[in-house]
Amino acid sequence: MKLQDLDIIVTAPPAPGWGGRYWILVKVTTDTGITGWGECYASSVGPDAMRAVISDVFDRHMLGESPENIELMFRRAYSSGFTQRPDLTVMGAFSGLEIACWDILGKARNRPVWALLGGLMNPRIRAYTYLYPLPHQNLTDFWTSPELSAEAALDCVARGYTAVKFDPAGPYTIHGGHQPAMSDISMSVAFCKAIREAVGDRADLLFGTHGQFNTAGAIRLGQALEPYNPLWYEEPIPPDNLLEFQEVARAVRIPVATGERMTTKAEFAAVLRTGGAKILQPALGRAGGIWEMKKVAAMAEAFNAEMAPHLYAGPVEWAANVHLAASIPNLLIAETIETAFHRDLIKGSISVENGFILPPTAPGLGIDVDEDLARAHPYKGADLHLQMQEDPCDYQNGNAFMGGAPPVEN
Repeated sequence: MKLQDLDIIVTAPPAPGWGGRYWILVKVTTDTGITGWGECYASSVGPDAMRAVISDVFDRHMLGESPENIELMFRRAYSSGFTQRPDLTVMGAFSGLEIACWDILGKARNRPVWALLGGLMNPRIRAYTYLYPLPHQNLTDFWTSPELSAEAALDCVARGYTAVKFDPAGPYTIHGGHQPAMSDISMSVAFCKAIREAVGDRADLLFGTHGQFNTAGAIRLGQALEPYNPLWYEEPIPPDNLLEFQEVARAVRIPVATGERMTTKAEFAAVLRTGGAKILQPALGRAGGIWEMKKVAAMAEAFNAEMAPHLYAGPVEWAANVHLAASIPNLLIAETIETAFHRDLIKGSISVENGFILPPTAPGLGIDVDEDLARAHPYKGADLHLQMQEDPCDYQNGNAFMGGAPPVEN
């Protein structure tokens, strides 16, 4: 059995676009006719350029190879062009293709992917979600309203979730990391207070930041949130200086989580060695794929660190997350996004039930991809999957951030 054909589909979730502006799905077919699906998480180049990168990685390192030889193909891609170091774009391309290989292997052996990774460790996977506006809530007002977020948190708890995530801490800006505005700190405290009062001890608070702050600013903000006992303080500083995470971890009494923008064991090892994070959040469509993150999970286990697979993408990456999560002993929780498009794209083949994900038992990733639906929603925009603003933090008028991606305009 050899890898033979590649098809790439860039699909755009309908507005409001939870999960990003577009998802890059890869369909890999073997010479025996078995098809595997993967997802390449967002990169720093647009989807047309990313198509070329994915095709090059496949043709150069994978075409004609057995899907079993994942380690060999990883080493080829990781070392390509005399690099042998983390490359976010190349690894993003390889990760989706690697996920497709696992889907193929599971189908060829008539076993779910988790069974090929050491078996079923977690028959139920604790799930969390971002707080998104409820249908009757104002989409613009929501992001700066502790009261509306508290109402959304109660809705999540009623649906069985035991953890909710929110990020009111100011702008994603190219001028980062920066010191938070005092108003950003006050708003963050107000969110924690309102949500904690609403859910009590029925749910953990997951405080999201996305590398907005410098080290000193992250410490100021984190210390202000300590009275509300969040389960984690997510990516408080940019990922371009992994050694600085240890300074935040030492100064703030909230567990530091990070990993969404990191790739391969080389980067995750840095925060483990220094104690910079005890919760790792790999995005499997970017971080090197399932096998590489299985290695990271084992490394984390040796440091008493936990895994919390990240999701701000589509349901194919989510399926990969679920299989990894099902197979590891140091799982904390896994992110999920519940939209109709997420559900319909895999025909409801994996779902959240009362706040938990049940690992699928069907062969491969256990998903049934609606290829026609994916192709019926092509991405026609010019923006990247996630877009950082150019304006700096506003220290006079305050800051507002409309979730992970503004409404999609196709």
